[in-house]
Amino acid sequence: MLTHLSIRDVVLIEKLDLDFSSGLCVFTGETGAGKSILLDSLALATGARSDSSLVRTGAKQLSVTAEFILPEDHPVYTLLEEQGIDFEKNEPFFLRRVVSVDGKSRAFVNDQSVSASFLRRLGEFLIEIHGQFATHGLLNPATHREVLDSYGGLQKLKDETLQAYKAWQAKISEKQKVQENLKRSREEEDFLRHSVDELRRFNPKAGEEEELSERRALMMNAEKIAEGLNNARQALFDDNLDRSLRQAQRQLENLVRYSEGRFEPVIESLGRIMSELNEDAALLETYCNELDFDPNAQENVEERLFSLRALARKHQVSADELPDLLIDFERRLSSLDKGGEDLARLSGEEEKLRLDYLDFAQKLSSSRQNIAQKLDDGVARELPALKLNKAVFKTQIERLPESLWNADGLDKVAFMASTNSGQPLSALAKVASGGELARFMLALKVNLAAAEKTQTLIFDEVDAAIGGATASAVGERLDRLSKQVCQVLTITHSPQVACFGDHHFKVRKSEVEAGKVLTMVSQLNGKERREEIARMLSGAKITEASRAAADELLKNKGKTV
Repeated sequence: MLTHLSIRDVVLIEKLDLDFSSGLCVFTGETGAGKSILLDSLALATGARSDSSLVRTGAKQLSVTAEFILPEDHPVYTLLEEQGIDFEKNEPFFLRRVVSVDGKSRAFVNDQSVSASFLRRLGEFLIEIHGQFATHGLLNPATHREVLDSYGGLQKLKDETLQAYKAWQAKISEKQKVQENLKRSREEEDFLRHSVDELRRFNPKAGEEEELSERRALMMNAEKIAEGLNNARQALFDDNLDRSLRQAQRQLENLVRYSEGRFEPVIESLGRIMSELNEDAALLETYCNELDFDPNAQENVEERLFSLRALARKHQVSADELPDLLIDFERRLSSLDKGGEDLARLSGEEEKLRLDYLDFAQKLSSSRQNIAQKLDDGVARELPALKLNKAVFKTQIERLPESLWNADGLDKVAFMASTNSGQPLSALAKVASGGELARFMLALKVNLAAAEKTQTLIFDEVDAAIGGATASAVGERLDRLSKQVCQVLTITHSPQVACFGDHHFKVRKSEVEAGKVLTMVSQLNGKERREEIARMLSGAKITEASRAAADELLKNKGKTV
């Protein structure tokens, strides 16, 4: 609920701080005193479009801060968490709006900068304003289905419908994918068969391009390589080199008996060198023998390599991807044979899931019909006492065409009304205006409040153009509504409404200095409240009779009307 409102430099308000509690808060005052400024300020703090004309004359900017505290399960906490805003559940959090004279606007939540659109999203969960000229929420038909479902407690059935719809749509997607693949495969069948035949005959291998490239490079340089290998082999087979190594080894062996083994490592090393030289020479001879000098062989390697690369370019893949491409083409050809079978199976599965969804959705529709009748009856009971005795309210539920069935079921829901006998039912906003519209909303809210999350409702002059028993009926319902939703704020000119308030605020203009008029707000208690209600009853001159009448109204408030 709203716990505090701080306003700085808005129109005629220079500085104002108001504390709020739960229950019914009423605002009274003369016409033009500035009651609408309070609503404009609160709307700004909760994301309404900024307007530099609201900045008080002589000030550089306006500032409005609204403080709220909410229960732990309120959806606003999810929005704050998604936005990365620090908060503590069950602790106050603040919405602040600053608008400068040049039209620039800034928005903050807990002193963290946010966009005005995000502030507006929060505001939709925090307050709801109903009045002669500004109403929200229920006038938007897009909200009606959700409102009706919440009112009827249909969440479990909605969840079941949602899951059935998701399963049905997933199967539709699977079938469509098979259909698309089958269609594409059939359109490409000749190409696929030719490509499979070509790839099978060519029989490409992964890594073959690299292997062929290496062989071609060797063949192209075979003569130079052979010459180098032969020269190296002949150098290793040099008789002088072999004779020198052996002579050195024999000389050292002759000295072994004089050296006590000191020359053994050198003798062994010379032996290893001769052995490795022989091995290297043999290896070079092998390399020479492996060299392919056949021009035909080189031509065959080049032809294979170039054909491999051409085939890869043709299919726009790398040469190493050709074997996998062959597997994919073979699979797609195979799908042509069994594609019809898969499609028939998926069609059967889809129809079964469609019927499952339809079963849940029809149960949901049936429940909505029952709940709609309950809501219609509940609103109808409220209308006569609110001077809407000729009005009719109807929850209209229409079956959507199958192409528009969705996760929320089969229905289009709209709240319809007429205010005069014989008048056809139309959308709420089209059949009611001014105070009628606000009272219609009051009748609806009295029935819907327990199912909605908004904890602060605001009614702007819901008592317009009514009085007496009707005004008392409005006051009683506002009082009852405040006990259901936690907090109701109302601007009123009716003493019959004002007497029901748990908290009473008076709005007035005051000339603080020559030529400077400001709007002031004060909370009334005891005698002050009695005097204000007496003023509302009698006008400018308060009489003892009006005071007595005020006492009577305050004494009898709360009686069911």
